[in-house]
Amino acid sequence: MIEGKNIICISQTTWHGEFTKSTVQLLSLLAEKNTIVFVEYPFTVKDVVMSLLGKQRAQVSRMLGFKKRIVEEKTDDGAIVKHLVMPPVLPVDFIKNESIFQKFFSINVFIYKNQLRKIIKKLKLNNPIIITAYNPMYGLPMIGKLNEYLNVYYCYDGMDTQRHKSRIYSIEQQFCKQVDGIITTSDYLNAEKHKLNAQSYVVKNGVDFKLFEPHAKKNVSSPSAQKKVGYIGTLDFRFDIDIMEYVIQELPQVLFEFTGYLLNQNIKERLSKYDNVAFFKSVKAHEVPELLSKYDLGIIPYKMDEVNKNIYPLKINEYLAVGVPVVMTAFANLTDFKAMVKSAENKILFKSYIEHELKHDNDLLIKERIEFAKLNSWESRVVEFGDFLEKIIENKYSF
Repeated sequence: MIEGKNIICISQTTWHGEFTKSTVQLLSLLAEKNTIVFVEYPFTVKDVVMSLLGKQRAQVSRMLGFKKRIVEEKTDDGAIVKHLVMPPVLPVDFIKNESIFQKFFSINVFIYKNQLRKIIKKLKLNNPIIITAYNPMYGLPMIGKLNEYLNVYYCYDGMDTQRHKSRIYSIEQQFCKQVDGIITTSDYLNAEKHKLNAQSYVVKNGVDFKLFEPHAKKNVSSPSAQKKVGYIGTLDFRFDIDIMEYVIQELPQVLFEFTGYLLNQNIKERLSKYDNVAFFKSVKAHEVPELLSKYDLGIIPYKMDEVNKNIYPLKINEYLAVGVPVVMTAFANLTDFKAMVKSAENKILFKSYIEHELKHDNDLLIKERIEFAKLNSWESRVVEFGDFLEKIIENKYSF
């Protein structure tokens, strides 16, 4: 386990939120033996305005400097993470002309770099390890600018054009080639990144087993009770509405519940018309285990496309940690779960797997799933993560 290091995370997410984030889980555990600074997602001037109008929830007073930009966050285990909110940057992603884009984005880089340098100086973070978590947009221009000891790219998903347009592909490629090492969350991602950087490794997503264990199922529900199938997570463009609608129509006796942040309105519009479907708003991370334990089966109905091949979903271990069977579409080659999870190549198989698992589940299988998930705890993952950081350090400074 790596220790005694100054680690700064250039993040693409917020620290708090309505779903579990692998970056937050890993940094929370690394904070037990290292100094951690988590840099919040860089909000724009537009986000400030939208938040003042009540349409978003950015930390405006901290962004504008009316309150401290850096505060201490306590993890569940009592460790401290220093949480940094950046000043607002300019909204530039919509600019199509590359020359104009670069001129305005250089202003954002200046703001970002100067704020980080101030914090590094103030906190005396000598020779920091920079971990850029899925944010090559800001990670690339920071290389060599922070007197860093090591620069690592933590990549937990494939790039898409929704936020930064198509320019993000070339930016990420450049970034991959220039960093000291890459840590990904799936074999597929690692195979792609390894072509760009030989120091590329895999640390797959885990589960907060201590949080889920108290809510684990002991036995299957009564045969006479209506079976309940659940999905917890973001409802976005990855979700396969067609397959899900087919299954809902074919299994009217089964109740399907969807809980999460709704980003794709078409999902609710098409599925909520069925009597055996219910939608619920997203819940806090600590509320997820109890909710999952009430299901008879968990589903991951993602589209089988190029983007989703990159995914190692957090929820797969969370479902298993409470003992429920899992049926997913064959969106990614998740060989680790071959003996534990049903993976369907089409809608007919997806439906038949759900029927089979609901009918044949038993107490022994519940126990096996829980034991399997226990092996994938975040505590074990952070040891792997730290070991790879040390390996990248060794490879960089061995000459």
